[in-house]
Amino acid sequence: MGKIAVHEFITLDGVIDAPTWTFDYGFDPKMGEAIGAIMGSCTAILLGRRTYEEFAPAWSGRTAEQDPGAPFMNDSPKYVISSSLQGAEWTNSTILGAYSAVAVRSLKDRIDGQIYVSGSGTLVRAMLADGLVDELHLFVYPLTLGAGQRLFPNGHKTTFTLAASDAYDNGALHLHYQLAE
Repeated sequence: MGKIAVHEFITLDGVIDAPTWTFDYGFDPKMGEAIGAIMGSCTAILLGRRTYEEFAPAWSGRTAEQDPGAPFMNDSPKYVISSSLQGAEWTNSTILGAYSAVAVRSLKDRIDGQIYVSGSGTLVRAMLADGLVDELHLFVYPLTLGAGQRLFPNGHKTTFTLAASDAYDNGALHLHYQLAE
């Protein structure tokens, strides 16, 4: 049975909205290694529609020489949660339809290994509410925005256990949490 591993860039106040604010901090190569390790532990990708529509053109033309994550992103089976997407042109992509906890559980049952989720805020919030996220990899940046799409809505409660953490020279932290049993 597969497990869902979510990767998010997040501010101190929980904003995950359009993380262009990360550009101000540069990208520490050790962060790339950590993200590569997350990807390397996964055998499939699950994305929401908006993230899929951003990732498909950004990744589909990249090669391993340009970005070491390109083979994983391009060659892995990709599953998209969307009620409106009509086609999925990106290699190995399948549209699963509108969000359904049953459909995501079924995907987890079919996948042998971890399922990588990046961005996809609406999808991640729904999966958190339904207890479907097994791991959170939060790359926390040292700023607050005061407004924007947040990872956790008001009133949401889930308990996680810290599995690992790392600090980077750009001021960001990687907090790896696992769902508490």
